This record gives sequence, C-alpha cells and structure tokens, in this order.
Amino acid sequence: MRLKMMAGCMLIVMAPCKETETAGTPDSFGEDVAFLQKHLQNVVVLQSESDSSRVVVTGDYQARVMTSTAGGHEGKSFGWINYDLVSSGKLVPHINAFGGEERFWLGPEGGQYALYFPPGKPFDFDNWQTPGMIDTAHYQVQSQSPTAVTYHYAGSIQNYSGYNFKLDINRTVRLLDRNAITEKLHFALPAGIQSVAYETENVVTNAGDSAWQEQNGLISIWLLGMFKPSDKTVVVAPFRGIENARSLITDDYFGKIPAQNLVVKDSLLLFRADGKARGKLGLSPLVAKPGAGSIDLENNTITLLLYEVVPQGRYVNSKWEQQKEPFKGDAVNCYNDGPLADGSQMGPFYEVESSSDARPLQPGEALTYKQVTMHFEGNREALQALSRQLWQLPLEEAEQFLTKK
Repeated sequence: MRLKMMAGCMLIVMAPCKETETAGTPDSFGEDVAFLQKHLQNVVVLQSESDSSRVVVTGDYQARVMTSTAGGHEGKSFGWINYDLVSSGKLVPHINAFGGEERFWLGPEGGQYALYFPPGKPFDFDNWQTPGMIDTAHYQVQSQSPTAVTYHYAGSIQNYSGYNFKLDINRTVRLLDRNAITEKLHFALPAGIQSVAYETENVVTNAGDSAWQEQNGLISIWLLGMFKPSDKTVVVAPFRGIENARSLITDDYFGKIPAQNLVVKDSLLLFRADGKARGKLGLSPLVAKPGAGSIDLENNTITLLLYEVVPQGRYVNSKWEQQKEPFKGDAVNCYNDGPLADGSQMGPFYEVESSSDARPLQPGEALTYKQVTMHFEGNREALQALSRQLWQLPLEEAEQFLTKK
C-alpha cells in the first residue's frame, strides 16, 4: 500500500493484494460479521429484541462501528469495510484505513497544535502519522449488554508544539429502539420504514495534573464514517442561510468541485456521492446545522447523522500549515471518494464527518460528544415523506440533481 496526503484528508493507493477475501463487495450484514469474526478477536454484535436492527463493533479497531443493518443477518450492510487490509492481518505506515461507518479520532490533524506530526518537522506526508491510540490501539470492554457496549483506553499524546496530553477515553455504542428514534427525530417514522439507529457517547478526560489551555493547543473529538456509495446517492447537508453563508462553506480541498457534483441551495447542500470523483466539503460551525446525511435512490435508503454544533465554539483547524486561526476549523465535513491520477482507488466509499468543539479542561474534567447515526429503508412513498420531514427536500429534486451532466 502507498499513501499520500493533502489538506487534511487521506489519499490511499492500494496495490493489488493477494490476500483479498472476496472479489466483490459483500451486500449482507451477516457476510460482513462472519468476515470480521474470522479475522478479529473482539467483535461485538448489538441486537434489538423488537426488530431486525443490528450493529457490529470491534475493540480491535478503537471501538469502531464497522457496519449496521435494519434487516437482520440477510439485511443490507451500510458500512464500507476494507476487506484487503483487514484480511491481511498486517499494519501499514501512516494510517490503517480499516473502514467502518463510525471511527473515533482526535483533532487537530495539522497546524501548530497538530496531533499527527512530530514537533518541528515539515507538514509533509513523510512526517504524517496517525496516532496509535486512534489507529492501532486495542480498547478494552468495560461493560456490555445486548444493546450497548462501553470501551476504555488510557494513554498520552504529544502535539506539534510539544505539549503532552494525558487522557482517558471512554466510548459507548448504544443501539436505539423505535421509541428512541422518534424521540430523537421529534416525529414518528412514516409507515413502511425499516430502521437501524445507534448513538455513540464519546468522553475524553484530562487525566493529567495540569489544565489544558488554548495557548498550548486543545483537543477535539472527531467522528468519521465510511458508507457504501451508488450512482444514485447524494449527500444532504443543511446549513444556516445567513447572508455570508457561502463564504463559510469550503468546496476546494482537492480543487473546486464541479457544478454537476454540487448544488448549494438557500439552506441545503447537495453533493454527489457516487465514489467516482474525489471531492471534499467543509462547513464552518457558524453555518453548519445538525442533521447531515444522504439519500440513496438506487437502494431506497436514507442515512441521517445527528450531532451538536456550537456556533461560537472553538473548532480545530486541521490544515497542514502554520495557521493564523487554529480554532476556526470545520464542524462538519463530507467526502466523496474517487480514482487518483494513476487510476488507483481505495474505495469506493463516501464519508460524512462531524467534530466537537475544543475546550480547555481542568484535571479530571471531561469533554463529552455524542452522535446518532440512523439508516432507513422503505418504498418510494415512505422515503418521500421522510425526506420532506427531515430536509423539506422532495426526492424529485435529488433525482434531478443526480441526473445532471
């Protein structure tokens, strides 16, 4: 595997792998679970008694949610999993991109308070390294029930400025039932919708004997999900339609995203997520709203992520440079995978990411950040009703956007 890096997002070039487990991408949750159980030692399946929703998590990969389903063992599996890397049993330099539909990371990535570069080194790929505590470390199970599991990890990490953070990490993954989904959405699901939903509660505690202060750098919680794309998938990200909103949305991380792949409406952003053209978006906390997700018209599904946005909060800047404003980064990011110049590609997948704000913490004080991920399946009528309730977006508008050339 060869890896490259630009503007705070990984570029991974996969060489042919002789140990590939399967020539295609498995479609069912049961296939994914069987694969993970074959290659990993710590696989936990959370299962509802009232329906067919399931979630699979592993402590081997930092309490990562690998995938989920609304349809039981034979149901559609939503998370993208890197079968080649998982089945190889090997670790690679810089980052181990195992996949998974929600992984736990820490920010910032670049800048004078970077966690991914050693002090004093240039901000280039040769010096970039994902910290072990969010890449290769094993998280221990602290408690477990049929519908929830809590993991713990204790360690330390040094930033680019030389400050050492001693911290405890606690991460709980909790499967949500239908009543909890209704409570989170503030409305009942339309008839004919199957669903799976889970909440992660992520807690980072200052385990040292000195306060974390802005002048030394601060830490944020960063949650990233990899999902399976299709030719008819569009990411939907709502934003506050304020006067200067467009200037607070970044769409040129890898060059300007072409108009056929991005539409910015008055308060809604539509971004093509077909896994065929690389592009990345960032939304400032001044405009980002909770409730980004996607619509897949090929597989008749809707995905929704719920998270907190603190408009006036400190959000770390992950750009690979000495920064003038290290606490004016993105609250929400969206990424569509695609081939590199040489034609190679790790995915295909697409990502929806969210970050917490970064806060000064006294010894023993904690930062808590929660995110809910929901997947819905149903017929066109049911999905139409749901899309209108979530985003006031008729499916016809999404379809028209996806057919643009």
